[in-house]
Amino acid sequence: MDNEVMAGSSGGFRLTVFGAWTAVLFLTLPLVIVIPVSFTPERYMSLPGAAWSLRHYATLLDDPSWGRSIRDSLIVGVCATSIAIVLGTLTAIGCWRISTRASEAVRMVMLAPMIVPSIVHALGFYQVWVQFGLIDTYTGLIVAHAMKGTPYVVISVSAALANVDLRLEQAARNLGATILQALRRVILPAARPGMFAGAVFAFAISWDELVVNLFITSRNVITLPRKIWDGIQDNINPAIAAVATLLILATTIAMLLRTVFAHRARKVTAP
Repeated sequence: MDNEVMAGSSGGFRLTVFGAWTAVLFLTLPLVIVIPVSFTPERYMSLPGAAWSLRHYATLLDDPSWGRSIRDSLIVGVCATSIAIVLGTLTAIGCWRISTRASEAVRMVMLAPMIVPSIVHALGFYQVWVQFGLIDTYTGLIVAHAMKGTPYVVISVSAALANVDLRLEQAARNLGATILQALRRVILPAARPGMFAGAVFAFAISWDELVVNLFITSRNVITLPRKIWDGIQDNINPAIAAVATLLILATTIAMLLRTVFAHRARKVTAP
């Protein structure tokens, strides 16, 4: 009987491992195609044959529009993420301190930007931004991206504060700490992991956003997704594959650095 149980467990484990590797291969399959395409010597999308070329990477350096689009994406992403962190963290802390049905209602309302389709957001932003003269401006795009990223910060910070006892703040206040001191020394340290996670999500949302950008920008602000979209309208430019490869490389390096730093932190804190 024990042998049958062990055999069944072993079979289930193998099936799980097979499913995991299948999912990994499915997710990485686009990378297998995109990376070689970026080295094609042709002027159109194709897999390289015997000859491999860096001409499309050179195009990224020679064409200032690509550098401008990356710059615009970074400006909008960093500014929108900063606003989202402040607004989302304050909202999450307020809901955590109140801890009533009203706070739950606020959290549900904050989820609306995540539920409503991007096309609806884009139409709404366009109608309002026209009235305020924010069409095709950094301010209009930053505010729009911040509104889309704030819910992710609220969720992440709320999760980080879920297991924090409210009496910790009360104890700090009883020991003479002011509201700002309790916020800076008690609440924010507990919320920091959620703030970091929310910032990552908010920046990723801003960096990848396209639909809203198409509606409220035209010439003055051209983010990288908008530039890629323009590049595939008439003829798919292989430079897009080169950009994608560089983004994949940057993401891989960031993940490796995060792993190294986390490993070193565990070594330092280990007894």
